[in-house]
Amino acid sequence: MARKRREYSAAERGELWERWKRGESVTDIARALDRVPATIYCTLRRHGGIAPPERRRSRLALTHPEREEISRGIAAGKSARRIAALLGRSPSTITREIDRHGGRHAYRAAEADERAWDNARRPQTCKLARDPALSQLVAAKLAEDWSPEQIAGWLKAQFPRDQTMRVSHETIYLTLFIQARGALKRELVTHLRRKRYIRRPKSAKRGNRGQGQIVGAVSIRERPAEAEDRAIPGHWEGDLIAGGANTYLATLVERHSRFVMLVALDGKDTRSVTGALSKHVRRLPQQLRSSLTWDRGTEMAEHAQFTVATDVKVYFCDPQSPWQRGSNENTNGLLRQYLPKGTDLSKFTQPQLDAIAAKLNTRPRETLGFKTPAGTLEAALR
Repeated sequence: MARKRREYSAAERGELWERWKRGESVTDIARALDRVPATIYCTLRRHGGIAPPERRRSRLALTHPEREEISRGIAAGKSARRIAALLGRSPSTITREIDRHGGRHAYRAAEADERAWDNARRPQTCKLARDPALSQLVAAKLAEDWSPEQIAGWLKAQFPRDQTMRVSHETIYLTLFIQARGALKRELVTHLRRKRYIRRPKSAKRGNRGQGQIVGAVSIRERPAEAEDRAIPGHWEGDLIAGGANTYLATLVERHSRFVMLVALDGKDTRSVTGALSKHVRRLPQQLRSSLTWDRGTEMAEHAQFTVATDVKVYFCDPQSPWQRGSNENTNGLLRQYLPKGTDLSKFTQPQLDAIAAKLNTRPRETLGFKTPAGTLEAALR
């Protein structure tokens, strides 16, 4: 039996967009609203990641109380002119209202109000949809890899006296992201500097998703010397590998031996990542739990809770400095032999990931003098 589609309530819709504006991930929003992440993503993509304006009644439209008054007036046998005088409205407004919603014999205030609200769903046609010539010119320039800002500025300089040949860069962006406008093909997004189909809120770029914004982050420069020179085992580097269908797994590489562990994840949010890592790391002997070096991804925002759970201190790399986790970056490259880009990582169970890690850990490595990571770690623990 097909699962019945569950519509968003007004409160859920408002919460979805509010969380998106705050920069929360699709996974976090889905968890908060008890939805599948794909459902949230489809909703966001339908609107280009731009919250639709809140619907409001026109100040000129008849209100529900006024329609109730019209209904009572009809029941009392009053004329349209008399009802209009009582409401301070034009007689023609009242006449059209009655005729539009069933006439004097079938007029019902609640039904008329609901029908009027539904009929008011007429989004304003955007400028590019109204002007095919301008739309074609903008599309041609986008196809030549011009940015919306360049197109808007060029139009202003090229047609200084023709106001019909003006369009703002924001209108071009909105028309690309919101496909319901129907003026520009979605494929033109691939010609933008950042080839994304959903606009991220500025707050997400500044805060939740920005580099260096993790509360209480301890710099890699404060990491102990023993971790830097790889002399003692127990210092790890960590990262996420992205797969197809918005799936991820975590990789942990021990710096001394290059021993790797793969950790299955339910999502990229910090609670899922730190929870899965904590469970995995707690299985290690105490002497292998000294430190973990991570990049600036917000999946480790709850690093303090991870440290409490595992007694492993977390250090963060400088922004855009992947070489500070060189062992991890190199191992991630080796993993692509088994997990090619675009692979749906959710299909791999933890035992299957353990088997892939075992293959890497039992292969000789040149950097270890052609010893294996597993053998090197075992020797260090004796």
